[in-house]
This record gives sequence, structure tokens and C-alpha cells, in this order.
Amino acid sequence: MVTGIGVVTPVGRDVDTFFDALCAPRSGLVRPPADHVAAGMIEAVGIAPDVDPFSVVSRTDAAVADRFSIMAMAAADDAIVDAGIKIGQDVDPLRTAVVVSTGAGGMQTFERQAVAMANRGVTGVTPYLYAGFLPNMSAARIAIKYGIRGYSSAISTACSAGAHAIAEALRLISADEADVVVCGGTEASLGATGIAGFRNARALATGWSDPTLASRPFDKRRNGFVLGEGGGVLVIERADSADARGAAGYADLTGWGATTDAYHLVMPNPDGASVADCMRIALASAGASAAEVGYLNAHGTSTRIGDIAEARGIQQQFGDNQPPVSSTKGVTGHLLGGAGAVEAAATILALAYGRLPPTHNLEEPDERCELNHIRGEARRERPQVALSNSSAFGGHNVSLVFEPASTRRRRTHEGKDACAVS
Repeated sequence: MVTGIGVVTPVGRDVDTFFDALCAPRSGLVRPPADHVAAGMIEAVGIAPDVDPFSVVSRTDAAVADRFSIMAMAAADDAIVDAGIKIGQDVDPLRTAVVVSTGAGGMQTFERQAVAMANRGVTGVTPYLYAGFLPNMSAARIAIKYGIRGYSSAISTACSAGAHAIAEALRLISADEADVVVCGGTEASLGATGIAGFRNARALATGWSDPTLASRPFDKRRNGFVLGEGGGVLVIERADSADARGAAGYADLTGWGATTDAYHLVMPNPDGASVADCMRIALASAGASAAEVGYLNAHGTSTRIGDIAEARGIQQQFGDNQPPVSSTKGVTGHLLGGAGAVEAAATILALAYGRLPPTHNLEEPDERCELNHIRGEARRERPQVALSNSSAFGGHNVSLVFEPASTRRRRTHEGKDACAVS
């Protein structure tokens, strides 16, 4: 049961603002400002709003914490407030877990310290290096702040890391190892070295005078993804725990699947078979059928090969009975290790609020990506089963299954129609 959501994204960090932007659709992609590290290196980028470090960590820790941890802390604070849960009062700290993942961890911290080493030698490197860049530091900081004393972990599976964290939450609750899990993903991907690596790999969108047009999943004119930063955190708990404290649920997390392409380090298997297997396994674990799926939030990065591989997997799994499909990366760009959690949040909100966001910039669908695309405007539909897909370098695939909240109280968006609907 998802009872809390927090996000830090290029379209804002308030849940309703975030979802309204996806539905409008309203792009968060910009040309890098002149004073930004990405300026002159890439043409479009998704920059998350600044988070005041002092609002989420102590003044001492603010000097040490990397941006990936600061964004995760902000999202976790918002999710915990949204859930209305007090750890130590509403739930036993030993029965509470935290799984907050990342693809690369504190690359910005490591880069700064590498420069310090080159300029000043050994003594120039901070003794707090590891407290800044280790991938588990977001989970550790959240655990310390909230007194979470149960299971904690950080799963590093590149762009599927956030989705893997959410799957781990369901595993922990299903195995009766936790009653509540704070989970999600985060990535501060806009460091010079990381940007240069993607740029030189020719993975990024180029040639767009208007940066808002650069990310175009499944579109015939796509030519790469747009790098973004951000994170998302969910509070997931047992439904009886939520009911006991009168909490309202957004949705139930009912199943998950994970597969590996076993094909190439950075290229997806173009046949899409592992993507299809992943969704099949996820639906089986949820006890749901393909025919019941009413929305699929695709990984859809806007890369030529990746979009084709995923589309083929969806075609294999659903045949002629495809659910409505969209990728929200047309609005946010690709948040790497944070993407799976942010897109799971989008899927949950689509199910809870009864609005399915479109794929932004999908003007002429690639015939090799023939799907039941949501284009132009959001659809007013309330699916009974929704899927969120993630894939990653290394061939990692994750599918998450969400269904309507089984708590006595449910979150709704009634009375606020900020999304355009068809």
C-alpha cells in the first residue's frame, strides 16, 4: 500500500504540480544556463529545483552530503509527511525499512575531490569523501534522521535502481520482514564528467533549437535522450497498518518482475523478449492478467534502439490487446537511477487520480514502435491495473504492478481538473 509520495523533478517537487505537468503536458527541459556545468556541452537538460540543504540535513552534514542525497532526503521528508506516519509512534523502528537506490551515487562529490587531489595532492582530499559519494548514503541519512532501525539497503542497477528499490519493498513486506518501507531512487547526474561520457557516447539528443522538443519517446525523429536529475521516494506499508492509523492509500503495489537481457553491457536486446518476460512475471506475481492492464508507463527513453526493444516487448506481451501506453520522459528527461521511482509515482497518481498522462512530443510514431500510444492530451480513465517499466545498462529490467488502494480511505484528485483530458 502506497501512503506517501515525495518527488524532486525538473517539473517541480510538489506531487500535484509534478503530475499536472505530466498531464498538461508541460516540459521541464531547458537549455543549460550560462553558469551551469552543462553549458556548452549539451543542448537540453532537465534541472531539478534547488533544495536548501539546511532544510533536510544538519549544517554539519550539509557540507558533506552530495546532491543525490540532498534530493533523496527532500523527497523522503515529503513522502513521510504525506503519509502522516510517525516512526517510533505509529510503527516500530525495527519493523521499518529504508531502500533508496541510485545508479552512480555521489559522482559530483567524487569529481570535486579528484580535482582537489590533482591540484593540492593527497592532503587536498576531504576525510569525508566516502560519506559524500557512497551509493548507500541516502538510505543511511534517511535512517539516521527518522530512527529507522530495520533493514536498509541501496540497490545500484543503473536506470532501473529506483524500480528495484520499490520491488524490494514489496518483497520485505510480503516476507513479513517489515511493516513499513521508505523506498525509491535518486540521481544527481549533471556533473561534467558524467555529461561528457554520455555526450561522447552520442547517447544524448542533439540538433534541437527548442530544448522542450528534444525528448520524444517513440517518435520517428527521436535521436537520443535528455539527461535529467531528480528523485522519488514512496512510503509503502501494510494495508492493515495504514487502516489502523486512518491513513489514505494512493494504490496497492501488488506485484513485480525482474529479468536480465544477458546480451550487452549498454545495449538492450533488440528482440524485446526480456522486457516481455519481465511484464509477464510481474503480472503473474500480482495475480493479474494482461487483459486487466489499463495503463502502462513505459521506460521510453527517446533512444532509437531502446524504444524499439521495449515496444517489441510490449507487443509480444499484449498482442493486439495493448493497454494505453505513455512515457513521461518527454516532460522530465531521463533521471537515470531516479527514473524508476519518479515514474512509479506517476503511475500511482494516474491510477489514483484517473488521468493517464500522454507522451510529450510524440508527433509521428515510429512504425517499429506501434503501440496504443497516449498522444496530445491526457485521458480520463481509471485503470484497475497499471504497470511501470524500467530498464538499464547491464540489461536489467523491472516491472511494477499497481492496483487501486485497498485501504478504507483512498486518495483522490476530484475537484481539481488541472490536466487536459480527452
